[in-house]
Amino acid sequence: MKHCIEILGKGHDRSAFDCGIPELDAYLRTQAGQDARRFAAVPYVLCEQGQTRVIGYYTLSSMSIDLVELPQTLAARLPRYPVVPAILIGRLALDRRFHGQGLGEHLLLDALHRCTRQAHVVAAAAVVVEAMHDKAAHFYRHYDFTPFPDSPRRMFIPMQAIIKLFPKPNQ
Repeated sequence: MKHCIEILGKGHDRSAFDCGIPELDAYLRTQAGQDARRFAAVPYVLCEQGQTRVIGYYTLSSMSIDLVELPQTLAARLPRYPVVPAILIGRLALDRRFHGQGLGEHLLLDALHRCTRQAHVVAAAAVVVEAMHDKAAHFYRHYDFTPFPDSPRRMFIPMQAIIKLFPKPNQ
């Protein structure tokens, strides 16, 4: 089955979404649309091609990171500003009926690819996630996210590392 990822719209059916984490289910059903209208986050939804039922989603928003929060090896390569711009993947969830099909990876890679395109329009030094539990943290570590020194579930990946994942055509 083919899938598509698009910005959440009024026509998307969110009612049956069940990722197994009540907070993430409730967010999609009741808060995601409000966050979009208020420019607090942009929710992207995964649906089967031609269908409206949401089977996965993630959100993107801008944020900043205090330079002192980053490992010295990365901070040394950034401008000496007190804070640096970043992009937050605030939430990422997949309906549990679709686990084990590689769709979580598909959502994450789509989010990271969007981040690289946006970083050329509005600068961002890294992408940040906040894993809700150890299993989620393990998922992100698999994709080279690094924990912040003082918060093991808050993780980042430098934009330069993400850009290497998506080489430009004809290069």
